Amino acid sequence: MTTAEQHAEAEALLRRTLAAHKSMFLATAGSDGSWVSGVYFAENGLHTLELVLEERGRTLRAINENPAVALVVSTGSPTEPFLQARGTAEVVEGAEDEAVRQRLVAKVPEVEPFLATPIRAVKISVPTWRITDMLNGWLPGREFSA
Repeated sequence: MTTAEQHAEAEALLRRTLAAHKSMFLATAGSDGSWVSGVYFAENGLHTLELVLEERGRTLRAINENPAVALVVSTGSPTEPFLQARGTAEVVEGAEDEAVRQRLVAKVPEVEPFLATPIRAVKISVPTWRITDMLNGWLPGREFSA
């Protein structure tokens, strides 16, 4: 298989995996220490994930202190394809905030009641994904960069 074919195969699995999941595990580290939480997300292209977080929550507090995050998009089973990445989180406001909320509700309709609570919209830039598919021999996972 050529490098271009491997890249196309990785991109296709990345797209399918992102589309198949409404939530992910998001790891942060701030003055309260490291923390992992489950969050709903919507993808905006292959290298930007969007979500909302509670204004008074530990995850948002950590992002405000340290925007470096790590994440996993997975069912939790290592035998199903999963994604891992490091990224940079940014709290957005105004028109960007509204656009994040709209994309999130379009993908995850059940999040809509949460939008009426005190929350902030966040974008995560993901420069490189690690895509793992153990059953197809992608161990270690394949890298997919912007």
